[in-house]
Amino acid sequence: MTDCLFLAPGGQGLTDSRLYWQPTQGNGCWIDLPVLSTKLAGAPLALILPGEHLSACAVALPTTKVRWLRQALQYAVEEHFAEDIEQLHLAIGPALEDGRVRVLAVRRDWLTALLAETRAAGLQINSIHADFDLLPAEGCQALLTAERGLLGGGGESRLVFAARDWPLLKTNLASVQLHQPLDPFAWQAQQRSHAIDLAQGEFALQPNHNHWQAWKPVVGVLGLWLALQLLFDIGQVWYFERQGKTLQAQSQALYQQLFPQDTRIVNLKAQFTEHLKQATDVQNGRLLGQLAQLRQAIGQAPLQIEQVNYSQERGSLTVEVHADTFAQLEQLRLRLAQDGLSVHLGSASRDEQGVSARIVIGEAI
Repeated sequence: MTDCLFLAPGGQGLTDSRLYWQPTQGNGCWIDLPVLSTKLAGAPLALILPGEHLSACAVALPTTKVRWLRQALQYAVEEHFAEDIEQLHLAIGPALEDGRVRVLAVRRDWLTALLAETRAAGLQINSIHADFDLLPAEGCQALLTAERGLLGGGGESRLVFAARDWPLLKTNLASVQLHQPLDPFAWQAQQRSHAIDLAQGEFALQPNHNHWQAWKPVVGVLGLWLALQLLFDIGQVWYFERQGKTLQAQSQALYQQLFPQDTRIVNLKAQFTEHLKQATDVQNGRLLGQLAQLRQAIGQAPLQIEQVNYSQERGSLTVEVHADTFAQLEQLRLRLAQDGLSVHLGSASRDEQGVSARIVIGEAI
């Protein structure tokens, strides 16, 4: 919904005309321009012009193509107006029952100056109408106030007259419906949906960007939030960079303690991985060597390996061995010892199948 701003007749512009503000809800009031600028800056308004500044007619147009419509319109209305057509702004309305279209005309220079005043006052004009066009759109309609009257309706006739002339005027009208509302401005505002909008052609109004003022608080909050988020992100980057440098220094110090022979550190991760690989290769070589010696020591002896465990920390191999007799287990221990291995024979247990014992190879006794 849009509020209406009525210009009373008698002035030439906003500054020297009485202004009536009719809100979409509630009562309207006469209002001064400075107050209006403060109160309604950026709010959408329908500008209602006094009929004294406009003329109306109905013409038949030979085309409906937008490309040729304006040029055809000038030729069609030329005989209806005494003024130079080039000096008039023409607004096209709906078609009548006979196919002709209604046309409103207003001086171009006057409307240009008026709209410049509204922009200077910070007002957002969304549409422009004539007050004699704000009557019901069926039949012949008249609006009568204390000082002036308006004639309009569904036909082509549009007229502004003095209220004292109404008795004489109605005698010349075959059928007319008279309206005398208590609040004529509010009543007229309700008729705006079918009125011709003069904001056409070169006067097609662009939305006033002042309405974005209402969004300023939201934009401010969003801007503040983005700024705080940016500061938080920068703080996090700085904190983690410092933590990374601290951890890098600690890791380098630990590395030098573990591997003092490395006097030059180029890539800490790669060098540490290489040392781990070398240590793993050594451990794997030791395990394979112990398994080979165990296999050689067993030879063809009737022994059964039930379980093998390797301790990387101690470098020892623990073997669960099953034999027929204790003597076979002792012979295995001696053969391993002869190969230079440190061998410990744990407690043995006997069952119906033979003897089982645990042998630890490589652990210091």
